[in-house]
Amino acid sequence: MPAEDGLFIGGEWVAPEGGYYDVVNPATEEVVGRAPEAGAAQVLEATAAARAAQPGWAATRVEERAAILERAGRIILREIGPHADLARAESGATPATARGMQVGVAAARFLRYARGALEPTETALLPQVNEASAMGAGGVFGALAIRQPVGVVTCITSYNNPWANPAGKVAPALAMGNTVVVKPAPQDPLSVFRMAAALTEAGLPPGVVNVVTGSGAAAGEAAVSSPDTDMVSFTGSTAVGQRIAEVCGRDMKRQLMELGGKGAALVFDDADLASAVAGIGTTFTFYSGQICTAPTRVLAQRGVYAQLVERLSAYAGRLTVGDPAERGTVVGPVISAAHRDRVEAYVALGRKEGATLVAGGERPLLDRGFYVAPAVLADCAPDMRVVREEIFGPVVVVLPFDDEEEGVALANDSDYGLIDYVWSADVPRAFRVARRLRAGGVGINTVGRNMEAPFGGFKRSGVGRDVGSYALHAYSELQSVVWPG
Repeated sequence: MPAEDGLFIGGEWVAPEGGYYDVVNPATEEVVGRAPEAGAAQVLEATAAARAAQPGWAATRVEERAAILERAGRIILREIGPHADLARAESGATPATARGMQVGVAAARFLRYARGALEPTETALLPQVNEASAMGAGGVFGALAIRQPVGVVTCITSYNNPWANPAGKVAPALAMGNTVVVKPAPQDPLSVFRMAAALTEAGLPPGVVNVVTGSGAAAGEAAVSSPDTDMVSFTGSTAVGQRIAEVCGRDMKRQLMELGGKGAALVFDDADLASAVAGIGTTFTFYSGQICTAPTRVLAQRGVYAQLVERLSAYAGRLTVGDPAERGTVVGPVISAAHRDRVEAYVALGRKEGATLVAGGERPLLDRGFYVAPAVLADCAPDMRVVREEIFGPVVVVLPFDDEEEGVALANDSDYGLIDYVWSADVPRAFRVARRLRAGGVGINTVGRNMEAPFGGFKRSGVGRDVGSYALHAYSELQSVVWPG
């Protein structure tokens, strides 16, 4: 059944109480499709359906869970072409990004957590000898640490990847025996209905996955506050994450939060500048800078500062900005007109604060779409708002530093701490610096990722870790079982 026919609750497509709203292609401003507007009562029906289905799903043999997840991954890959076309249209990604980094990664995550469902959930602990006491007789006591499902997980996902981000939440949550309610970002929710259809075809029981959508915050708020929600997994802005955390705190609900980022890239005098420029340039412009892992604060040691600014500006200037459907386009649109205006306002603010715009920042001469040319701001100071605040667009700021101590201090002078980067030919120094950075991840001479490494942030960049087996831990509770030997 097409996504626009309704919400997905309890294994059924349900007509929305609030009608439908338009999903707009940010590259062309054309309507891609219509998404259902869930009422608060329908959101509660979805969480109740997940609650009713959870005991049965948790009791399902792990081999069967694994088989369903694997089938879902294969089904998604079978339709990768149409899925990628939809993802490109509703998110503004290039065809290669939509196919490989969105749909392809989503399928890979279902396949990965099909294996994850089979990972051991029990850890034997060393026996302990206890003396007799008022608590009871002495003896040798054995123990197990057992990971149990949390229960019902509300997954609220970001607009920058309508396939991979939901899959990264849903797949490990299901592998651990949880049931889920997915509330996608309002800008590009249609792909998540395709994911639900694939899971249904794969044999997932009714109610194990539910999808509710809405153009505003109401649907997400209802899902978070629902008495049937045991855990909230959220990817998005720090401000929204803080509001969700307040609600979760009242009922002691578990949280997994991947929030904002303002990654620092420390480039030392001895760095391979070509590698640094390519890594920084590709990442801060990828998906028009709408990724939280981008190194948007470039800290260059003074000996290479001028050269790095020049090379980075030239790199940004060579990137073709335009309709992602056109061959040769590298940088597509940002997600909406409002977000384009926000990015442009930050560029103007940076210049007002005293930064020098050395590349980009202008609105390309295109008839339609929400485009911003990648911008490089030099001569920045640590107290500037463009240096301290997450812009979430194709804008990078460059600051100089003199020595290692100053570089580390500048990198850590941030409310955020998701992923930082270090470029240096002195490998021992690079590792030494990495360990001093207050960030959940550090890339040394690379922007690449290891997809088994834990992912998450320090400070206002989030709570908890996922990816690889760490995601299985995130969607489980630890239970200890003790017995006398």
